[in-house]
Amino acid sequence: MSVPTSFDFAILGGGSAGYAAARTAVALGLKTVVIDGAAELGGLCILRGCMPSKTLIESANRNLVIRNAAKFGLDAKAGAVDTKTLRKRKRCLIGEFASYRQGQLEDGRFTLMRGFARFESASEETLGLSVDLADGTNHSISARSVLIATGSVVSIPEVPGLVETGFWTSDTILDAAEIPDSFMVLGGGPIALEMAHFLEGIGRTVTVVQRSAQLLSTMDADLAEVVQKAFEERGMKVLCDTKIVSVESTPEGKRITLQHQGESKSIEASEILLALGRRPALKGTGVDQIGLEVAKSGHLCIQKTMQTSHPRIFAAGDVCGPLEVVHLAIQQGEIAAKNAALLLKGEEAKHMMDYRCKLFGVFTQPQVAAVGFSEAEAKAQGLEYLVATYPFDDHGKSLVIFHCMYHPNL
Repeated sequence: MSVPTSFDFAILGGGSAGYAAARTAVALGLKTVVIDGAAELGGLCILRGCMPSKTLIESANRNLVIRNAAKFGLDAKAGAVDTKTLRKRKRCLIGEFASYRQGQLEDGRFTLMRGFARFESASEETLGLSVDLADGTNHSISARSVLIATGSVVSIPEVPGLVETGFWTSDTILDAAEIPDSFMVLGGGPIALEMAHFLEGIGRTVTVVQRSAQLLSTMDADLAEVVQKAFEERGMKVLCDTKIVSVESTPEGKRITLQHQGESKSIEASEILLALGRRPALKGTGVDQIGLEVAKSGHLCIQKTMQTSHPRIFAAGDVCGPLEVVHLAIQQGEIAAKNAALLLKGEEAKHMMDYRCKLFGVFTQPQVAAVGFSEAEAKAQGLEYLVATYPFDDHGKSLVIFHCMYHPNL
């Protein structure tokens, strides 16, 4: 069957943002194509992000309950963790999620092209794309509007010896059959802390190394302090305010030399988990060739309408930020599709993102969540605000659940 060559709306990437945009565009009557060249359909959240990490974290949480069972008067003892079974369960669950998303992408509402697209031209009304298909052929198409939703890739810092020594990423750990007995986790953001929580939860020795003065640097310090204290009470080491100087192999594993609060320090473990953030996956898309504006962070510059510096090219998800949160990406994709439909009718884009109620969650123990502006953000914007706090360690229900887990006398 021949593939059409012209569309109203072309979407680069079939993840959560791309699929949300596609179903919205089709409902609005746009002739739509989704272009995705990944080996598996589904996107980062389903395949290598939210869902697999939460699957493994659930196993870690249950193991923590068993480890602390005696403090609750229960006769249960934690044994060795079967990491092969953890992976098998994860693959089964993720396979079901991915299969459902694949069915949605292939149900015929829009054209699905398995390949990678790059911009060839960009006039005021027509955008040219060249698509390298998975079968080795090339297909040229034109679109009246385009959404870039290609996601992100792991960011690798330039640290002497890091690449040569080797490291794991979240992609590695989320599908590992065997997991070493100790890790140095580089990073203090949500991914780093969730993986640290998982690793310690299944009995691994963990050291967290964070560049900033606190964990969760985008959140208020008092929230970060609670997480750090809980990690340390579980036996994890947390080193904030650090600069990684070099990385090298040792006979037993790997060593990192760093500056910690101005002093030189070396730490060792079996393996390194690199979780220092992600960067937009724009390589090969040709956005530089057509002159799209890109921020110093590497993200596409966008307006609240999700338009880039070209009014008919939109962006959604990790390629533009501001947060790597799937729910925001979905909303961004929907807004992009709605505004594309308006532009193609000769109207102005009017649907806008509003981040005042943005949400953010970290699935450690304790879990951390935030909605809307943080205190630091409100202060930076000169807003008037009130702060109210109430400690969980003075709350009856939380005392019943957590108090004795790390209490030194129990």
